[in-house]
Amino acid sequence: MLHNELKSKIRKLWDRFWSNGIANPLQAIEQMSYLIFMKKLEDEDEKRKRETEFAGGQYESVFKGQEKCKWSEWSGKSASEILDFVRDNVFPFMRNMGDKDSLYSRYMENANFTIPTSSLLIEAVGIINDMHIKEQNHDTQGDMYEYLLSELQSSGKNGQFRTPRHIINMMVKLVDPQLGEVVLDPACGTAGFLVEAYNHVLEKNRIDGISTIKANKKRILDEESIYGFDIDDTMTRIALMNLMMHGIKRPNIERMNTLSRRGEEKLRDNAFDVILANPPFKGSINPAEVSGRFEIKSKKTELLFLELMHHVLSPHGRCAVIVPDGVLFGNSNAHKRIREKLLKDANLEAIISMPSGVFKPYAGVSTAILIFKKGESTKKVWFYDMQNDGFSLDDKRNEIEGSNIPEIIEKFKIRYEENSEDRKSKYFFIPIEEIGKNDWDLSINKYKEIEYEEPDYRASKVILKEVKDNLKDISKEIEDLEQLI
Repeated sequence: MLHNELKSKIRKLWDRFWSNGIANPLQAIEQMSYLIFMKKLEDEDEKRKRETEFAGGQYESVFKGQEKCKWSEWSGKSASEILDFVRDNVFPFMRNMGDKDSLYSRYMENANFTIPTSSLLIEAVGIINDMHIKEQNHDTQGDMYEYLLSELQSSGKNGQFRTPRHIINMMVKLVDPQLGEVVLDPACGTAGFLVEAYNHVLEKNRIDGISTIKANKKRILDEESIYGFDIDDTMTRIALMNLMMHGIKRPNIERMNTLSRRGEEKLRDNAFDVILANPPFKGSINPAEVSGRFEIKSKKTELLFLELMHHVLSPHGRCAVIVPDGVLFGNSNAHKRIREKLLKDANLEAIISMPSGVFKPYAGVSTAILIFKKGESTKKVWFYDMQNDGFSLDDKRNEIEGSNIPEIIEKFKIRYEENSEDRKSKYFFIPIEEIGKNDWDLSINKYKEIEYEEPDYRASKVILKEVKDNLKDISKEIEDLEQLI
């Protein structure tokens, strides 16, 4: 989560764009993203140069031959120069910096720089400089996007809620992507899951801060291991920039509805080892556009995405996905069939029930995380009742103590060793036979036992005596007062 000072600066940046005529929220976010990308690009370039030289290698800057396009070179230009220079030099450089046949180049081809005045550009540059992005950790950019999106009036339309960074981090740790595995987010938004998965792999392969990944495996990680799709042009471009800033030169991000017939061509069955996702809730798709691969007949995107993920997972591949609670207990045939499929055709390892405030300020929708592995059927499901994610459950989402997340990560790893069946606990196992008898209902409230404490009332005679004694005391005090009058 961002600290208040940084939030204040982002709000200030937002206000400047709004007051200068950029009223379309997505346009404003896109233009802010371009500027943040330009600033971060130089910072990341310098960082990679230091790391490469420290390891004894030779580094080729992304600015080779275009040093004038560095943020430090143009950000101090005068009002009479800066707008034309950025529009005619810096932005074309940024738009064309990827390989000509890369997805980045394809989607940036239609990108436009629409900041209307020099004064707005200078103000925006000053605010971004004040953010001290270089000093922030690698999560900051994703947090900035999340906070920018939280300011939108249209946030949450069609169920497109931004996933909080700490929830992303938890899900990545639970499925634990490994070097050499192929990771997918079929509805990637700003690519938060993909960035975290990429960083997770890098961190697992460092000793004393030095990477142990050989050059050929690093190339595979950067070019062939991270895949994301999104239906929105703006989100696609932001995701591309986000991944590039984290060192991936050829991001595999495409604009596409993965539930469509085109999605069937792009996403092959059994092709992905790890899937991490928070797909759109409450969305629907035209039946004529739906891929023919689906056995479940439904317009509900949250159900179709679950079947899609099962299809494209490799044998023994793992998936962590956020779903609305309705998926867990819905009574339609489609709801029941997808739950049965996940239990019989996969190992539904865990259901983590999250409190309804996790997605505030976007919405108060109740959600859960499903974790399943392809290739074996479920014997029993591990439930965890998360009550505290480390932040208040109101719109402010202030940081608080008592987060359940460290325990979730720890207990998930040793769940079979503990084999807890205490349904009064925060976590416990339920056998598939019992779930089957309940129409495959997966809601935690179906199985959790709530222990009610009997109120300890005092005896009526004791209470009555206390009242009488109090009345005597009051009468005595009144008599004393009367004597003074």
